[in-house]
Amino acid sequence: MRSYLFILFGLFCLIGVAQKSEDKPLLLPVGSSLQKASLATYELDSIAIYSKVDSIITNGIKNEAFPGAQILVAKEGNIIFHNAYGFHTYDSIQPVALDDVYDLASVTKILGPLPAIMKLVDEGKLNLDVPFSTYWKPWKRQKDKAKITLREILAHQAGLEPYIVYLSKTLKNNGRFKKRFIRRTPNKRFSNEAFDGIYVKNRFHRKMYRMINRSEVSEEKKYKYSGLSFLIFPELITQLTGTPYAEYMEQEFYKPLGMKTFGFLPSTKKFSNNIVPTEVDTIYRHTLTQGWVHDENASLLGGISGNAGLFGTAQDLAIIMQMYVQGGLFNGKRYLLENTVKEFTRVQYPENDNRRGLGFDKPYLDNDQFTLANAYPAAQVSASSFGHSGFTGTFVWADPEHQLVYIFLSNRVYPTRENRNIYDLNIRPAIQQVFYKAFDNVLQHTP
Repeated sequence: MRSYLFILFGLFCLIGVAQKSEDKPLLLPVGSSLQKASLATYELDSIAIYSKVDSIITNGIKNEAFPGAQILVAKEGNIIFHNAYGFHTYDSIQPVALDDVYDLASVTKILGPLPAIMKLVDEGKLNLDVPFSTYWKPWKRQKDKAKITLREILAHQAGLEPYIVYLSKTLKNNGRFKKRFIRRTPNKRFSNEAFDGIYVKNRFHRKMYRMINRSEVSEEKKYKYSGLSFLIFPELITQLTGTPYAEYMEQEFYKPLGMKTFGFLPSTKKFSNNIVPTEVDTIYRHTLTQGWVHDENASLLGGISGNAGLFGTAQDLAIIMQMYVQGGLFNGKRYLLENTVKEFTRVQYPENDNRRGLGFDKPYLDNDQFTLANAYPAAQVSASSFGHSGFTGTFVWADPEHQLVYIFLSNRVYPTRENRNIYDLNIRPAIQQVFYKAFDNVLQHTP
């Protein structure tokens, strides 16, 4: 009951603010930074939008899809909606705040290694259409991988295995750690901290790479989602730039963009922001996971990976997604070439019924022909739109045609990843659709 009262209180307050606002549309220069605005800026029906979003979120919390969530929507660089709902956990103690830091899970893929890869393509240090083994030498010795291109890998068209459960290699049958891989106390050979009081052998990443190198490849080239390459991309980026991956991302993107809390290993940083917890782990950490990456593979890499590991606020996410919407330009600085952004965000293999861009997720092919229940994400997103979802309950989506950024953050894996109602209730696309329909209504009533 306390959760619902909290939501309703926020709803009434925000409606009041929105109704008082008489902002005029902000005409922002091309490639500008984000500005704060309101729904009224675009003559949107504030009461209807807040009511519909509140109803979807309340239903989600009631059905334990997540204990709390956060939504941010930006139009043409104007943040017109940013609201928090519910609590960090179902005990209703810590309310969700607008500056909370979230474990982004697989959203890391498009905000970690991908911008670095795009920049390396810009600089001519990577070519999408030569064999990836040109850069990742161990694949030269693997007949089934020697000719696979980076384009095929990023579009999930290479036939790579979806996932390898490395955690199983570190645990005995009784669930205890194999001491040759994991220790409770650090030393020179075990200084890679995976979690509070859990240290992985420094060279364990080599075992991970070897298993990827030797993994099977499907002979049939069709869409098959795989996160394996994102585990090796950080090492490749380090080799090509001469700078450690996490440091490179900080220097080239996160700091200059002004992303204040964005990055890896938030528990080692002195942020005043609260970090939203994820799962109560009963297999590996045997406690609540908070401030450390939820994904086990990223954890075994010390929390710095390309498949998961990034943490950040909704505001941080809005910045980098807006940079993508603006074709690689933000606040007057160019981070990526516009043509490169367009190439990475277009569908690569539609003839193979593969909707994916390069690293980016895309809408279903012919998505606008589907109902909301069958579409992905919302039925009204443009074909040029792109984004990614995260296992922990996160979702980011950018739509250059409509100049919209949509961010949904939650911890749906609390207290267990078995909670799947966020999918079953179609919550994230349903909320996204609320805003598209609201803009449509404005257009229909404009003389």
